[in-house]
Amino acid sequence: MRRIAGLLVVPLLLVSAACGSDDKGSDSASTSATAPTKGGFPAITAGAKFGEKPTLAKGTGTPPKELKTKVISEGDGATLKNGDAIQVNYLGQAWDSDKPFDNSFDRKQPFDLTLGAGMVIQGWDKGLAGQKVGSRVQLVIPPDLGYGAQGQGDIKPNATLVFVVDILKAKQIPASAKGTSVAQDDADLPKVGTNTDGKAPTVTIPSKVAPPKKLVSNYVLESKGEVVKETDTVVVNYVAKLWKDGKVFDDTYATGKTASFPLAQVTLKGLKNGLIGKKIGSRVLLVVPPDQGLGDKAQQSVPANSTLVFAVDILTKM
Repeated sequence: MRRIAGLLVVPLLLVSAACGSDDKGSDSASTSATAPTKGGFPAITAGAKFGEKPTLAKGTGTPPKELKTKVISEGDGATLKNGDAIQVNYLGQAWDSDKPFDNSFDRKQPFDLTLGAGMVIQGWDKGLAGQKVGSRVQLVIPPDLGYGAQGQGDIKPNATLVFVVDILKAKQIPASAKGTSVAQDDADLPKVGTNTDGKAPTVTIPSKVAPPKKLVSNYVLESKGEVVKETDTVVVNYVAKLWKDGKVFDDTYATGKTASFPLAQVTLKGLKNGLIGKKIGSRVLLVVPPDQGLGDKAQQSVPANSTLVFAVDILTKM
């Protein structure tokens, strides 16, 4: 998710960043690199139980040409389906290596994604659908369902990948925020649409009005949900515009992918501070001044010293 969220949180998403994270995997390689490969699955040589950091043997023989999925231990939670927000721990390794290229166990920060939304490589979306929360699953992913001929970071072109994935949580994601409509009677602030059909709300910024110098965080739709805490990981949809010209610089609705991030890792202060204390299930208007936004440095399509406007649906938390 190298969008605005790439400016907000530590990048962990597999489709673009896991292989290039600052954690290059485990310091301890498999102690049994010659352990047998059974049924196309390299052996787990240590840490086999759910919740333990595993080590994997190097694959032997010719790697499978099709996706292979094995349940190491089955949980008793809900069955995953496309559109669910899920949280996992994982370790990933190339078939022809005995050293992982990435793992979340060492970071002590589980990885959040929306299943089936294209946020991760296809092998994950296909291999995890239908599995149960609380399960440990091993995936062997051929190149066409991984990073293909281009490779990614430390992963070579046409690499077959092996993952061990612990499925920690899953939640259904509502299509839209819902709640009581709150009056938007300040003519000097943007107006946000109150539709609840899952489509992007309109955001109308007043013309010829100077932006506020302090953070604005106002309900548009106020739900009766739980209050957001700094320690929460939230799942949101949002539209983000520049105050100056009303130009959209980010829009999760346009991609069909919700965004998930741990608020403790959000570096855009106005977004973080504006969501903390608000209720899950609500729609919130945020007006973020430069000193709580991106400051005096231009980033991507956002000019320096920009006031940012967000309409955020806080859909759920993990």
